Amino acid sequence: MAQLLVIYEEPGFVVVVKASGFLSVPGRGPENLDCVSERVKARYPGCIEQPAVHRLDMDTSGLLVVARTKEAHRNLSIQFQEGKVDKSYIAILDGQLEGEAGSIELPFRLDLDNRPQQIYDPVHGKVGITHWKKLLVKDGKTRIEFTPVTGRTHQLRVHAASEHGLGIPIVGDPLYGTGTGPGLLKLHACYLSFAHPRTGDRLQFNSKPPF
Repeated sequence: MAQLLVIYEEPGFVVVVKASGFLSVPGRGPENLDCVSERVKARYPGCIEQPAVHRLDMDTSGLLVVARTKEAHRNLSIQFQEGKVDKSYIAILDGQLEGEAGSIELPFRLDLDNRPQQIYDPVHGKVGITHWKKLLVKDGKTRIEFTPVTGRTHQLRVHAASEHGLGIPIVGDPLYGTGTGPGLLKLHACYLSFAHPRTGDRLQFNSKPPF
């Protein structure tokens, strides 16, 4: 899978599929400059300096919408802030999950002593909400669909791995599971739907997981 695949483009924005192990925005240091935002800016002259509207973890693959103009960036950002963007993810859990479907409401926060890890904290944490549906159990692992209601850092990874959530980490997760490096996480943003920034028409995009 290429690091970045453009699947839809308009003068105001593009929709891309990012590979696992590839950054959404620049990281610290020149070695971490290559990312979705920089690739889009290089491909589309005149693109705004900060085109990212939302992010996927470096280890998460899947759909991203990236703005090319200030107007589109403002409109799309508001849609994300107001919860008007629909997203769903496919993941493979490193074990067999009981139950068929449910919802997780779990408070968590950044572990200040172990960044960027997030930890369960019922006192100081902010609640993340995720709906889930079991799709298949095969070879001792569970394919699952996640539909996040909130969009917090590492939300799906924490909700899967935490004993207060599903209690089974996602396959290949180097922070919350047994992953040994980048590019191995089996978590893919497979569906993205939002209103066209100019016309208001509802747009829907799908991406098949590479696993």
